[in-house]
Amino acid sequence: MTDAVRNSAGESRFGLGPEDKPILVASGFVLVILAIGTAYTLVTQGSATLLSPTYLLQQLQVGAFLGIVAAGMMLVILLGHIDLSVPWTLAAAAMMATAVGGGAAIPVGLAVGLLVGLVNGFGVAYLRIPSMIFTLGVNAVMRGLMVAHTGGFAPQTAATDLMQWLAVGKVLGVPAALLVWAAISVGVVLLLNRTATGRYIYAIGNKEAAAYLAGAPTRRVIITAFALCGMAAGLAGTLLAGYSTKAYQGMGDAYLLPAIAAVVIGGTHILGGKGRYLGTLIGVILIVLLNSVLSIMQMPEAGRQVIYGGVIILMLLVYGRGQKVTQ
Repeated sequence: MTDAVRNSAGESRFGLGPEDKPILVASGFVLVILAIGTAYTLVTQGSATLLSPTYLLQQLQVGAFLGIVAAGMMLVILLGHIDLSVPWTLAAAAMMATAVGGGAAIPVGLAVGLLVGLVNGFGVAYLRIPSMIFTLGVNAVMRGLMVAHTGGFAPQTAATDLMQWLAVGKVLGVPAALLVWAAISVGVVLLLNRTATGRYIYAIGNKEAAAYLAGAPTRRVIITAFALCGMAAGLAGTLLAGYSTKAYQGMGDAYLLPAIAAVVIGGTHILGGKGRYLGTLIGVILIVLLNSVLSIMQMPEAGRQVIYGGVIILMLLVYGRGQKVTQ
């Protein structure tokens, strides 16, 4: 392996540098949100609800679903691509998992996500169709398939006991969903920092042609990243169905924009090649706490979407205008 590929992720893995500024900024915003939310609850409710360990654990439990989606999305964005099929990949996985039921429910949910991810990866890596266009088309196809599957009505099946336990159960007082998110996080960190695939992801994001000439299996890596993103969406959908005790149409719509926002807020370059998972982790926490405070303030959903979109645009202006590192 050449030094170009070997060192492509080095700056993102070790020490403090320019790539850490978004992480510090996002961490500062987390503290600001906590301060504002605490002040608001003190004035309106007479208690610091947001600082309660029980309340924070509840928010992280809900945020685990977003965190899993964002983990997969980060892998694709690091390549310089994007996956817009997440909403109906998530919903399809939930619907099929609850339809099958039993011990096969979770494997089926993951398999649905994997299949969609492989299709996305093939379209981007081999057909060379822009990921934004291809994954948006796949999302529409999945929506049509699920509407046909349900006849346009809400699914009548229910989540299995295991799905519900993974979503709302606890292990020594810690939500099981949070432990699943933690396991996914460890896996992503190890993938990006300790494997050749991780180094290839950074190299392809920096400059795909250079990575190819350096010997990187670019097509295989792209397919792998999209497959993992699809599986992450499938897992999140399966757990979300357990949390809601059932699947429903459109259940993934609320996760696409926040997932992208969390990745971008955390400093991952929207054009690929640079980013740390720690940033995505903090970005998810920021989005979850922001959503919690907006809910307490009774901000309508439309206003939340405007804020998410504004945050993405702002972060693009701040972090997305610099030139990528060329190899």
